Amino acid sequence: MKLPALIPDIDVLLALPPERIARPLMVLAARRMQNGMVSLLTIANPQDLYGLHGIGMGAPAAGHFYPRGREREVDLALGEAWHWLELNFLIMPAPDQNGQNGWKVFTRRGRELLDDEARFNSFAVASGLPKEMLHPSLREGVWLELAQGQHADAVFKAFRTVEERVREAGGYNAEDHGVSLIRLAFNAKNGPLTKCEHPLAEREALCNLVAGAVGSYKNPHSHRTVAITDALEAKEMVLLASHILRIIDDRAPA
Repeated sequence: MKLPALIPDIDVLLALPPERIARPLMVLAARRMQNGMVSLLTIANPQDLYGLHGIGMGAPAAGHFYPRGREREVDLALGEAWHWLELNFLIMPAPDQNGQNGWKVFTRRGRELLDDEARFNSFAVASGLPKEMLHPSLREGVWLELAQGQHADAVFKAFRTVEERVREAGGYNAEDHGVSLIRLAFNAKNGPLTKCEHPLAEREALCNLVAGAVGSYKNPHSHRTVAITDALEAKEMVLLASHILRIIDDRAPA
């Protein structure tokens, strides 16, 4: 199998982001391994891409290939995707001299994602969310669950962290929980996490926002199994939890 068979249209190839090209490269890499190693040239050589034995040499062979004249564009797109695999630690240099000569091996994470397209896609979406964008309390466990495709668990833990942080910052007991806890803490008139210098309408709106988020994204997970299949949707929910945590940090007593 060759790359033009996996992504036949060159315009589609060039329009795809690196992470969408990366998986076909991984599939080809697994099939073209030599002594457990592979290089980009092994799976993206002129013969496979353009039907030539060398750029500018001979006529194209029979079969589907990319058109000539766009080699630079294709090389750049494939190079970006290969580099994406390296940056996300799915491949790494082979040991010793082989690695210095451009040969790669799959990492443990790469092998785990190789045969599971759904998990790979989840990881690709999560990798587009830098850990630094998340609140520190979500950067390890929650981000990793997003990357592993455990969307419902990631969302539940993110908003459970919100609830725990509200309880801690507001000085409440373990018996206080859920939406009622949020409405106490962000009560527009006397809540410990409200800012009385802000207009009343804004204080009420923030209270409703945080209570609604916890009620929508945390409480259902506490009472029943909730399926979240959209990785992007899960990422957006976690980002909302992260934003709320930063608000709490800003209002918590020193």
